[in-house]
Amino acid sequence: MQKVSFGTTKQGAQAILYSLENKNHTTIKVTDYGATLVAFLFKDKEGIERDVVLGYESVDGYEEHFSCFGATIGRNGNRIANGRFVIDGKTWQLEDNDRGNNLHSGKNGFGRVMWEVKEVTDNSITLSHFSSQEEQGFPGNLTAEVTYTITDDDTLEISYIGKADADTVMNFTNHSYFNLGGHDSGSVAEQELQILADSYTPMDAKNIPTGEIAPVEGTPMDFRTMKPIGSDIDAAFEQLKLGGGYDHNYVLRDKPGEMSIIANAYCKETGIAMEASTDCCGVQLYTGNSIGAQKGKHGVEYGDRNGFCLETQFYPNAVNQENFPSPVVKAGEVYRSKTTYRLYLR
Repeated sequence: MQKVSFGTTKQGAQAILYSLENKNHTTIKVTDYGATLVAFLFKDKEGIERDVVLGYESVDGYEEHFSCFGATIGRNGNRIANGRFVIDGKTWQLEDNDRGNNLHSGKNGFGRVMWEVKEVTDNSITLSHFSSQEEQGFPGNLTAEVTYTITDDDTLEISYIGKADADTVMNFTNHSYFNLGGHDSGSVAEQELQILADSYTPMDAKNIPTGEIAPVEGTPMDFRTMKPIGSDIDAAFEQLKLGGGYDHNYVLRDKPGEMSIIANAYCKETGIAMEASTDCCGVQLYTGNSIGAQKGKHGVEYGDRNGFCLETQFYPNAVNQENFPSPVVKAGEVYRSKTTYRLYLR
């Protein structure tokens, strides 16, 4: 394990960047600002080291931009309609930060606060954060933990634990933007993707699910057979028009359960492939439609669709949809979730 300064936040806190590697020298870099995955380094088929996630050179970039590159997201990942929900008969109102909705828990979301480093080993780091009821406006005081581990089979494991003193929403995820050609290789349109899901949740004009669970069969939403990410992305299909590309939740199961493989991705130029697994019930495919022009690591210019996200989570707006699995965790109960991303050469 190595650690170096990652800059100073606007509040004067010193951010640290931790580098962890396995026996193959596959490396992850994590900062305590936002419990954020900054880098994921893996050798391609030519032996060239590639960093397969988008990110910034220092904490300044993470504070300045709102793309959530690599961030831990919580208490609630994705959107809550009108920023409003009811738990135990009481209505809770959150910040409106996305066209009348609450997205990723607002300006004080987990990805925009300093975390405390609880434990570090050569290949893992555990960070914790105390989230008061006042921080984001969710009921109860919550303690959250996230552990990043790079295993000797080149798997990035991300595990979450949460516990609160009131019934509250717990729906944590990671918002890494993957590019298996390397973060500096431009568009991911030609990279191939498979999502092992038969259905998805269509959304309205404000990116809120309608409540329907629709089959992917016969639509551009179908990724059950691996295909280039960009093959159907600009199809004349209403859901893709609403999202400016893919920004949709895929239904993996009807409730959180056992770990299983949920997606595969591949870049033929580098030979790098990725297998994603989770115990979550949904995964949001986001194709970086709104990255915009911004400067990333090593001065690289990023743009739209330069990365894709596989955000494992409860379905969007699940707290307000009775037919969706509920993200509400009872007071004193422990929330646990795990997602893995394994890299290999194909």
